[in-house]
Amino acid sequence: MKISPENTSQTIESSPFAQVMIISIDEDQAGQRLDNFLIARLKGVPKSKIYNVIRKGEVRVNKGRIKPEYKLMAGDSVRVPPIRTAEAGTEAKASHQMMALLARSILFEDDGLLIINKPPGLAVHGGSGITLGLIETLRQMRPEARHLELVHRLDRDTSGCIMVAKKRSYLRHLQAALRDKSAGAGGITKVYQALVIGDWPKRAHQVNAPLLKTEVAGGERVVRVHPEGKPSLTEFKLLQRFDGFSLVEARPITGRTHQIRVHAQYTGCALVGDEKYGNDEINEAMRGQGIKRLFLHASALSFYLPESDELTHVDAPLPPDLAIPLGKLLVVS
Repeated sequence: MKISPENTSQTIESSPFAQVMIISIDEDQAGQRLDNFLIARLKGVPKSKIYNVIRKGEVRVNKGRIKPEYKLMAGDSVRVPPIRTAEAGTEAKASHQMMALLARSILFEDDGLLIINKPPGLAVHGGSGITLGLIETLRQMRPEARHLELVHRLDRDTSGCIMVAKKRSYLRHLQAALRDKSAGAGGITKVYQALVIGDWPKRAHQVNAPLLKTEVAGGERVVRVHPEGKPSLTEFKLLQRFDGFSLVEARPITGRTHQIRVHAQYTGCALVGDEKYGNDEINEAMRGQGIKRLFLHASALSFYLPESDELTHVDAPLPPDLAIPLGKLLVVS
């Protein structure tokens, strides 16, 4: 990675980022999301500020406006604007309780990969309104691990398996595997469990419906089935019927935002606890039964490690906040 200042009339006294900087991305830095790349390098700058300058177009890649989720490529030129120290703050410190919880939640670890059983309610990374997420906490837990990066994401309310690369080579390998739709050909299989409202249709083994993501007031993301959306495919399997509910297994073949939630809603069986796409009245009733959040859990991952022909499989059992109230539902044969 090469960093150089750009000739500019904009200077900010006493700022550690007082000039426009041009960062050249090398092979070792390739594959990272733009937002994660900047968050890791602009130490002390609030994440809300970083997202704000990206959104306003002050951060440029190859002289063009870019989105936070853009995956950097070798040879990219990243323009970072001056940032005032008055806008910078002290990085939030993870609590000992959270670090201990994540240490107990490690499902798999080798030289290049961590798999965490993510607790519900923990964002995978900081952003607008969130000072500290999973990846920031892990970096504080492992200060010697210089290259910790998220391989993929989970929604804040979703619990379960999430992959964190410890090496750039693993990050590139696993993100390429995510783009491969067949685990047998070297890809990654992600398996979720979800409790949905109603009787899951017997013939609904897969939902193949395009998804369109839009933003409404306040920047909230909303996804819906729409002909102009991106191709989206989820495989479903009925695991158990209950009185008024169904437990299903979901395997997203594509990786769209809120894909499982919207495809389940599209079948007429929204997820329990889904405040965006679900049924408010039923959600309120289920809170009284002990299900107080989105019933969606990343229960398993299957994947190949770099230079390995052996399939690795990792399981995460349902956490108690879902398993206990599920066990109280009336089973229907």
